[in-house]
Amino acid sequence: MIWDTHAHLDDESYQEDFQDVLERIKSSGISRVTNVGYDFSSSKRSVQLAQDYDFIYAAIGIHPHNAEEVTEEVMAQLQALARKPKVLAWGEIGLDYYRDLSPRSTQQKVFIQQIELANNAGLPIVIHNRDAHQDVMEIVKAHPPRYGGVFHCYSGSWEMAKILLKIGFYLSFAGPLTFKNARHTVEVARNAPLDRILVETDSPYLSPEPRRGKRNEPAYVREVVRKLAEIKELSMEEMALQTMHNAETIFKLV
Repeated sequence: MIWDTHAHLDDESYQEDFQDVLERIKSSGISRVTNVGYDFSSSKRSVQLAQDYDFIYAAIGIHPHNAEEVTEEVMAQLQALARKPKVLAWGEIGLDYYRDLSPRSTQQKVFIQQIELANNAGLPIVIHNRDAHQDVMEIVKAHPPRYGGVFHCYSGSWEMAKILLKIGFYLSFAGPLTFKNARHTVEVARNAPLDRILVETDSPYLSPEPRRGKRNEPAYVREVVRKLAEIKELSMEEMALQTMHNAETIFKLV
């Protein structure tokens, strides 16, 4: 009973062995996967995967890398996708000042637009935040998501996390939690309330130890659950059930 709340199974790296990847998901006890869009095409693919497989759900949205591609037509098409069955969230959206593939002002504008569209659609948001902590914080304070949200692959400090938790956000942990140099992320995981944490892979990226540097896949989310259980001094089964319940709560599947 584990939910990988953030994966990209439509990525081309899975083309040759997609069915094998799905079999490993099932055999590893992963009962749900959320496939997350980053542009209109990947959002469409996410919705299609959710229609094709009963254990896959979808999130739709425009990643900050792709913010320059956004037009009124794209936003209208996303609004239509948001009404499809098994679309649980709007994302991944946010800011990325590490690669800066779109101008920062455009990233901010598109981020705000999508928070408003998610509010209109009745969906929580999934936030991508890389090296943009201050601006992300200011935007979510000024434009709060009405249906909650998740900071995916949380990378900020505990001080920042305390503010986000107070606002109502969930924090999602991925492979980096298992890295040997993950002192700050471990601190956040140790202090975060049990009922506000999620697990993910961000497949095919961010493989956990001992597979770091290799292609990631949803079956490996077990390593994140294992590490969280160790940090929280719980059994793996207890942590799996808790994070599943948390995901059901934020994504309104209770």
